[in-house]
Amino acid sequence: MRQKSRIKAILLALFAGFVGAHKFYLGRAGGFIGFMVLFIVSINVFRSPVLSFIAGIVDAIKLINMTDEAFDEKYNGANKWERGSYRPRSSPAGPAYNTRGQRPGQDRQIAVRSPQQNTKANALRVSGMKKYKDFDLEDAIRDFSEALRLVPNDPALHFNLACAYSLTEKKELAYFHLSRAIASGFKDAQRILSHDDLAFVRIQPEFEAFRSSGFLQVPYDLSRIQTRADASESSPKANIGDKNQNRVEDALLIQLQKLAELRQKGVLSEVEFQFETKKYSDSNLFVRYLIYDI
Repeated sequence: MRQKSRIKAILLALFAGFVGAHKFYLGRAGGFIGFMVLFIVSINVFRSPVLSFIAGIVDAIKLINMTDEAFDEKYNGANKWERGSYRPRSSPAGPAYNTRGQRPGQDRQIAVRSPQQNTKANALRVSGMKKYKDFDLEDAIRDFSEALRLVPNDPALHFNLACAYSLTEKKELAYFHLSRAIASGFKDAQRILSHDDLAFVRIQPEFEAFRSSGFLQVPYDLSRIQTRADASESSPKANIGDKNQNRVEDALLIQLQKLAELRQKGVLSEVEFQFETKKYSDSNLFVRYLIYDI
């Protein structure tokens, strides 16, 4: 089968498109008949081929904007195989090489996960979110981290870990997982700027530089961060009393951070800020008394 030329098709559409010459050349019989009908109607109604002429110009513009690869794929179905850019999966000739002389996937590793891995990762994700909402942050971190070992490029897991590490004031790990979330395809960067659980990260002096980099450049030594992450994820579980105490203190920290942001925005005056701070501090002391009988 003779290969079609995109340039020839463009010229035919520009100069003879009003009678569908380009459609005939490209082997589109239905389109050719449609242009002929439009040509006849245009002659009878407007006494000129204005409609079919405009339709030809529109098709010419489409062909001009079409890439050679897209044109070949649409009108020269076997052409891409002949160029060696891809082969059918069942081809006995084996994997083809791309234009850079590499086998598909040679320049990047593609993780293939079994259904069992996905099922386990989803179960850990659900378990981690439940613990996260219950403020059982250390156990939530362990579940999220275990899920990441199964699906290492999951942007939502990285974001959840960043929030958990922010609440536990581990800013280096929070920055690390935020950058991994963005690199893995996390699109909603606005959540980094507004999510309550990331307040601790946003008040750090290095946040503006991190933000300017598109949330990608971590302002710390990555090898040291990874070592800390491994140690945090493998550390023994705290006892129930320590967990409860951490929950209360973390809740207080979140509230104080929110108050600081409101004062900075001018929503609260200094007097109102001091009053609210004292109220939350007294409330925290009362809760600790009820829990620990101090």
